[in-house]
Amino acid sequence: MKMFLISDNVDTYTGMRLAGVDGVVAHERSELHDALQKVMDDKSIGIVLLTEKFGREFPDLIDEIKLKRKLPLLVEIPDRHGTGRKKDFITSYVNEAIGLKL
Repeated sequence: MKMFLISDNVDTYTGMRLAGVDGVVAHERSELHDALQKVMDDKSIGIVLLTEKFGREFPDLIDEIKLKRKLPLLVEIPDRHGTGRKKDFITSYVNEAIGLKL
C-alpha cells in the first residue's frame, strides 16, 4: 500500500516528494474534497497524510472519512509552521479520555 499527501503548502509537498511520497497541493475546500475523492477511489493508497490546517479548517470532511471508512488511514501531520497543538496536548487528551490527572 502507498502513502499519499494532501498539503496546503508547496514546501511540505516538496519535502514529501523528496522522500518518495506522491501528493497534491490544495488550498480551497473544493480542491480538498476532489483530492480526497480521488484518494478514496484508489485502492492502492493505504495512508493519506494531511497537513493539520485541513483538520482545523474542514473537520467535517476529514471526520466523515475517519468515521465511515477503515482505509485509507488519515493522518494529520504538522506543516512547515510546526504543530498547531498545545505542548501538553497528549496529557490533556488522556485527562479528558479517562479522567485521570497526570
